[in-house]
Amino acid sequence: MKETFSLRTVRKKIVMLSKLAGIVLIFSYILSTRLPVSEDASFLIWLVFLLLLVLGIDFFMGRFISKPISELNTSAKHMANLDFSIPCEVSSADEFGELSISLNTMAGNLQQALAHLEAANAQLAQDVEKERLLLAERKELVDSLSHEMKTPLGIIRAYAEGLQDETDETKKQKYVQVIVSEVERMNDLIVTLLDLSALESGATHLTITRFDFVELVETVAGRLLVDAPDTDFDLQYELPEQKVYVLADMKRMEQVLGNLIVNAKKNVRLGGVLRLELAVSRELLHFSIFNQGRPIPESDLPKIWTKFYRDNNAGYSGSGLGLSIVAQILSMQKLPYGAENLEDGVQFYFSIPVAE
Repeated sequence: MKETFSLRTVRKKIVMLSKLAGIVLIFSYILSTRLPVSEDASFLIWLVFLLLLVLGIDFFMGRFISKPISELNTSAKHMANLDFSIPCEVSSADEFGELSISLNTMAGNLQQALAHLEAANAQLAQDVEKERLLLAERKELVDSLSHEMKTPLGIIRAYAEGLQDETDETKKQKYVQVIVSEVERMNDLIVTLLDLSALESGATHLTITRFDFVELVETVAGRLLVDAPDTDFDLQYELPEQKVYVLADMKRMEQVLGNLIVNAKKNVRLGGVLRLELAVSRELLHFSIFNQGRPIPESDLPKIWTKFYRDNNAGYSGSGLGLSIVAQILSMQKLPYGAENLEDGVQFYFSIPVAE
């Protein structure tokens, strides 16, 4: 009985409403004809009942059918345009209510699926960009190697051809030494370039440890400056007396120090000053190395950190990769660095936070 008279479907609501309208129509007609009034007045009263009945049916039809359909249609239009900000709020216990729940569930699933799709597209775009960068780096590596190998290969070929026809043993030995020197230069260039490419592509990761930076500077500077036999310059240095610990990749920072010291050593003029300083200020350890000599043109200062940059007026030959490796290692550790022209030379510097 309860199920029979329940209004859980739109069809039952319409049937119940039509039956109720018929009963009211019959009841109003009987009532109007039984009233102690004239026939015209009775008919007029019945018309009023009929008008009220039509208005009542229109109200209930709008409430139970038209309004839910309109709300469902509005929500469906927004969802069709992939706008899920306006959920369907029809909560009646009938097909419209079930349809509202289904639409909201579908909208939630679509929104989740689109979010996953966008994330997948973003990841795909990153992978494509990464692959593009890798291809560009490989091409640059091949082009750079091809360009840099031309000179040593030409020298090796020329001296090898000369070695074939030379009878003087002294000259043969000299030719062999030149060939060996160029081969070693090529090997150093390839190893350095591959190391730089590995750093740039992320194939090489940093190993962060805690160590005494003052001791590291003393070791590297002692090996390259103090113990070197060809030191034709005035070495000055100022280091903290106490130990100063930092958190960094010790091997890579040794490489940074070595490259900066070698660069300063190559550029200091004969009898000039080479000054190395290490100072602590505001929880930062500041390293600087100054070489007295010819300044770098201001327009070239931003270029010195790029691969294969060379000063055409320098009196030495190099791979042009040392400062690029310095910049890459310091950048990977987010350490500020730079170079500047001073009154009588050039100073390179970087800073690193002091560890507890």
